[in-house]
Amino acid sequence: MAKIIAVANQKGGVGKTTTSINLAASIAELGRRVLLVDMDPQGNATMGVGVDKSTVELSCYDVLLEGCEPALVIVSPERTKLDVLPGNIDLAAAEVHLLEADNRESRLKEALSQIANDYDYVFIDCPPSMNMLTVNALVAANSVLVPMQCEYFALEGLSSLMDTLKQVRESVNSELTLEGLLRTMFDGRSRLTRDVSHQLMTHFADRVFQTVVPRNIRLAEAPSFGLPAIVYDKSSRGAIAYMELARELDKKYY
Repeated sequence: MAKIIAVANQKGGVGKTTTSINLAASIAELGRRVLLVDMDPQGNATMGVGVDKSTVELSCYDVLLEGCEPALVIVSPERTKLDVLPGNIDLAAAEVHLLEADNRESRLKEALSQIANDYDYVFIDCPPSMNMLTVNALVAANSVLVPMQCEYFALEGLSSLMDTLKQVRESVNSELTLEGLLRTMFDGRSRLTRDVSHQLMTHFADRVFQTVVPRNIRLAEAPSFGLPAIVYDKSSRGAIAYMELARELDKKYY
């Protein structure tokens, strides 16, 4: 049965999609069966693993609104070892249509239950907002992984996200847990970075991943080539960091 992890943060620009792509690809490199689900209308996770979001015949929209079987929508990018359930701009319409749909919060959960035995991990890239797409991801997930920068406003956003997770647990998914906090775009030379990192470790202890992801130009370049960093340049600091994160996470379950 797959471990389903939503990668979420209501604050944009924190490395959420970068983490979804590179953690999924790195765990797949360890020999695990991995599915990446793109629930963001921007479709960046889809493009980031080499799938053209504009030409896919079916997407997450069809799974959520048309009752399409996930197995018919999943594609396997050529140069990675993972599968992807693609997302694109159609998901923007899904946000609206889901509001009027039956079982609107659990559409993704019901769909993933059909393929849960085919994978070891399912990573869901969420939109950077709390809408019905994100709610579907949180209802489907076992846990939430939160990428965040070590800056002042990130702490405010984290407080809001923790409140949201509490509400989800109390209303629609009582088993949802916090997988962990991932420090991204990390610059250890910055005093602010060190201070915020210390606060995170103090308040969340073992919920903070030991691995940190540094600012890295190769990590930033990789999506433009439709490749995870582990494929684009496995010797880069970004690729090495995500492989360390993959091992840290995988050690908890296998």
